[in-house]
Amino acid sequence: MNTRSIGAAARQALLSLELNVRSTQALVYGYAVPVLFLVGFGSVFRSESPALLGEMGQILTITILGGACFGLPTMLVAERQQGVWRRYRLLPVPTAVLLSGVMAARVAIVVSAAVIQVGLAHVAYGTPFPEHAWLELAAVVLVTCSFMGLGLLITAFAADVPAVQAAGQCIFLPMILVGGVGIPLVALPRWAQVASGFMPGRYAVDLLQRAYAAPEGLSRAGFSAVAVAVIGIAAAAVALGLLSWESPRRLAPAAWGWLSAAFAAWVVVGGAAAWSGRLVVTPGALGDFERISGPEIAAIRFDNLPGDSEFVSRLSRPLAGGGDGRTRQLALDVAEWSPGRTGDAVQDARNLLCIAAIADVSRDQHEGQAARVVFDRLRDTQSSPRLQKILARIILDPDGGTVVTSAPELGLEGRFSEKIVRQRVDLYARKLLGRLRGRIPD
Repeated sequence: MNTRSIGAAARQALLSLELNVRSTQALVYGYAVPVLFLVGFGSVFRSESPALLGEMGQILTITILGGACFGLPTMLVAERQQGVWRRYRLLPVPTAVLLSGVMAARVAIVVSAAVIQVGLAHVAYGTPFPEHAWLELAAVVLVTCSFMGLGLLITAFAADVPAVQAAGQCIFLPMILVGGVGIPLVALPRWAQVASGFMPGRYAVDLLQRAYAAPEGLSRAGFSAVAVAVIGIAAAAVALGLLSWESPRRLAPAAWGWLSAAFAAWVVVGGAAAWSGRLVVTPGALGDFERISGPEIAAIRFDNLPGDSEFVSRLSRPLAGGGDGRTRQLALDVAEWSPGRTGDAVQDARNLLCIAAIADVSRDQHEGQAARVVFDRLRDTQSSPRLQKILARIILDPDGGTVVTSAPELGLEGRFSEKIVRQRVDLYARKLLGRLRGRIPD
């Protein structure tokens, strides 16, 4: 692209930005709607600590999808209907250059909307800023450019603005509902997890979330980056081959074949994900507990738990002054108990929860106090965000690790089956996690 073309593209980009600023509808869809989605997620996940940290990938993906599936094609199709682009063809500048200016303007709008969302999330909910700001910016630009290919594809096939809305919903809604964008993957049924592997939204969320919150950044996001790029390039290539600046009245049969070719990239990506074992997500069984995400934790349920004073999983109220003599001695013994100090954070927590489980199953007269001692010990030795991930790991992987089935050294009588101990460990882990997340009153 020569200097003249670059100048023309820049002027077209500035003109597009000016038109968007003047349009109330463009401002609503470009900025107000993303803020509404942020508020919606915030109302659901504000009890997290930190709030929304595990959902920013989803929130940003929704913003980008909206700009690509509705913002870009709506503007292009409306201008085409008005004959604007037919007149552009008379200019001594290739139409592709002007189109690149429009695309650059749309990328700028989407990126600015994403920046506003990040800032508002920090101000309103205390969400931390991205762990890797420049990587996050690069991921947003990559995903935006990829999804613009989908927007061009909609433009090529839509005869008018209502058709844009219909076609956009056909892409937008499936990704929101079963594509891992609106609902966390771990909360989806198995068939939906498989289906999401054939949709770009899932990989966009992974890419954006890793750049936002993962300590390792994008080092493990290679597959997602390639998947997003392949789908975007395929859509853009087909769209540019079919794009006409006259409103299409009737598409040739060959056009539908090219459309199938564009979506074949989705099938290729899904097939590669299936071949590499990425389609189905096994909650909490993916290795280090630090990799457990906010959506995984948010999907854990706390309903139908037994009450703290019921027959199963008793738990006393916070101990004033450390409790009676037996309880204070138990707290000292638990602090020195070797199975609770193995060096493996998850196994240590699982073993400590076994104390509460054994006391409960054995109907020890201090079973509620024993559970409270365990809770206090866990909270004293781990920060709240870290402990939430540890407990989530135990809940999501109930058969993992080992369990202690007897603890006579702590004054607890009896030996019990592994199955019943694991059941009680799960109940106590949920009760503690629910308290940490503010879902269960203490």
